Amino acid sequence: MLWNDLIHEELNKPYFQKLVQFLKEEDKNKTILPPKDDRLSCFKLTPYNEVKVVIIGQDPYHNIGQAHGLSFSVEKGAYPPSLKNIYKELVDDLSIKYPTTGNLSSWAKQGVLLLNTVLTVILHEPMSHQKKGWEEFTLEVVKRINEKDTPVVFILWGSHAIQFKAYLNNPKHLILTSVHPSPLSAHRGFFGSKPFSKTNQFLINHQIKPIDWEL
Repeated sequence: MLWNDLIHEELNKPYFQKLVQFLKEEDKNKTILPPKDDRLSCFKLTPYNEVKVVIIGQDPYHNIGQAHGLSFSVEKGAYPPSLKNIYKELVDDLSIKYPTTGNLSSWAKQGVLLLNTVLTVILHEPMSHQKKGWEEFTLEVVKRINEKDTPVVFILWGSHAIQFKAYLNNPKHLILTSVHPSPLSAHRGFFGSKPFSKTNQFLINHQIKPIDWEL
């Protein structure tokens, strides 16, 4: 399957046509993030047949220069608090050096689908594009990955992402859950959860090339 096939399929559905129209109107007089060309970046960088890992985020960062279509990733600039905590766990888990960039594109190119549930946001207004149709689309994406014959690791951080667990019933896959890496909850079970080493061990066990998490 190609992502383009899925997108084309969904485009013909009333909810998606409504979403497209909504975004056209929003783009006329508001700053919407990420920029148009980056809104589907995660699909461009991680083709369907190459997906090994899925990390589900909520909605894009809402400050200029941050969101570029990959969950938890920033194109440039300072690391947001959740990303700092992800990096702290990464370093502790794998004993590697602290990342020198907030851009997670290298993970995406290795088969880590960095999927936000909602793919757009108004500048400085978190969750402003919730319940406009994106959730239906991204749920369809998750369902299609669940159908894959090759094993996939789903990394679900926080109650929002963990809701997707209800749609993951393929015994081939591994589901890793913990609290969200946000400063409000990270100390309650995110730190020490070792998602990166567990992911790689699972991939190795299934003769799949592990992810080089170093950035």
